[in-house]
Amino acid sequence: MNANATWKNDMSFDGTTDGRFTVRMDAGEAVGGHDAGFRPTDLLAIGLAGCTGMDVISILRKKRQDVTGFQVIVNITRAEEHPKVFTQIEIEYVVKGNAIDRTAVERAVELSETKYCPSIAMLGKTAAIRNKITILPE
Repeated sequence: MNANATWKNDMSFDGTTDGRFTVRMDAGEAVGGHDAGFRPTDLLAIGLAGCTGMDVISILRKKRQDVTGFQVIVNITRAEEHPKVFTQIEIEYVVKGNAIDRTAVERAVELSETKYCPSIAMLGKTAAIRNKITILPE
């Protein structure tokens, strides 16, 4: 993967990986931006949610779970001092469906968090990561 951030103006950058898609990044007005895009740390959090979410939904499909809705909610606590790294991360997996097997969801989450998701592996070097599983009937 090759990533590129191209400065547009003030604190605004357009980011891309391998030239496929573009995402706008910006800072808040207090530090010279216009609050017109994602903060880079926002993208880390979204990437984490997407990474583990893709793993879990893929595994649940293989386990033939009848998932009708799925959401990954990430709550992050950051250090007070610069560089303000992530120190605690709670990942909530909200699975909605028909006759969802809790054991299957727990195993899917375990596999993502311990084997498949590189975002969890990387961020787990600086942050304590815990999860919560919520299963809702259709």
